[in-house]
Amino acid sequence: MAYVPRNNAIVDKSFHFACEIVVYTQQLKAQGFYEIGSQLLKSGTSIGANVRESQRAVSTKDFKNKLSIALKEAEETQYWLQIIEHTEIAEVSKALSENCEELIRLLVSIIKNS
Repeated sequence: MAYVPRNNAIVDKSFHFACEIVVYTQQLKAQGFYEIGSQLLKSGTSIGANVRESQRAVSTKDFKNKLSIALKEAEETQYWLQIIEHTEIAEVSKALSENCEELIRLLVSIIKNS
């Protein structure tokens, strides 16, 4: 089943970011960095899962709660990317880092304005 764009910036961006994370963590694991790759995979894909779940929220409070969880996961993902970059165990592309930062900014904005 192919992904169908939702014409919703946060839903689409978080999905594509999760795909980037899957590919990147495969590279990390191929280099022997299983633990950090697993941590990054969990947090990086959880962003989109929580964003998607927020789309079926039963109330504004529920919506904001789901996006708050996505924001926490985005912050954790940014943390793991910074660890990888700082320790120089692998290269973190500028695009991957920027995409994570963009998701954080979008989530903060949506939560504040909901």
